[in-house]
Amino acid sequence: MASIDKKRELSTGDSTRKGFSEIIELNVGGQVYVTRHSTLIAVPNSLLWTMFSQKTPAELTTDNKGRFFIDRDGFLFRYILDYLRDLTLVLPDYFKERACLQKEAEFFQLNELSRRLKPVVSKDNSIGEEVCQSDPEETALASALASTSIATTTASSQSLRSPSLDARKTGYITIGYRGSYTIGRDIQTDAKFRRVARITVCGKTSLAKEVFGDTLNESRDPDRPPERYTSRYYLKYNFLEQAFDRLAEMGFHMVACSSTGTCAYASNDPNEDKIWTSYTEYVFCRE
Repeated sequence: MASIDKKRELSTGDSTRKGFSEIIELNVGGQVYVTRHSTLIAVPNSLLWTMFSQKTPAELTTDNKGRFFIDRDGFLFRYILDYLRDLTLVLPDYFKERACLQKEAEFFQLNELSRRLKPVVSKDNSIGEEVCQSDPEETALASALASTSIATTTASSQSLRSPSLDARKTGYITIGYRGSYTIGRDIQTDAKFRRVARITVCGKTSLAKEVFGDTLNESRDPDRPPERYTSRYYLKYNFLEQAFDRLAEMGFHMVACSSTGTCAYASNDPNEDKIWTSYTEYVFCRE
């Protein structure tokens, strides 16, 4: 740890003269992080090191609240930040985003982190998670053998596979949304017909990820095991029909629906526009 602190002191150099405060607020893909300036420049020649030691605050993009903005995956950035704190990599046992995290590590020019995340083929043709140093020719040969083995195994398994093995996982997913719309005195001019604040996804974690993939925002419940249930996921878009189309494509059909709503006036004048708010849940099933 002492060597890490020493590296940070050396990498800081004249960066303190660039105008950055010691506490930095970041907006990464809509997720807010607060960290130390020394953490961001812990790895020399990385992208964050370049941004926060070779540039000034005025040269960096900020959001409307003055936080430095980075247009990357906000969920995965937590692991990037954890790595920068002590240069160690700790991931959950059931972590399924390893390939995506490696892509983020490459973007942030964290070569050592990318190396640790990159899977390799070992001598027994199995895919490991840790990178081992080996002769380039030996690695190429192992890779070729692995490709041949995988192709042969896949062809054999497809020919012997029974229809029951092809069945997709059954289960329920509940889609909920809270929305509002305004009806003016002239019904033809309802400019705010339907405003959906957020579409929530409730159900088994693995099933939700299978259906919605990268469009699922897991930031409010990021470490939920795949066989557990959650009600804290939500979608990255606000089009209800888009969620329905996806569920239909994945073999789901609606089995229940419930809704509650209230009506209020925008002001005490009964002639003013009426604002309706509602919360609705749709239950989908795949048998």
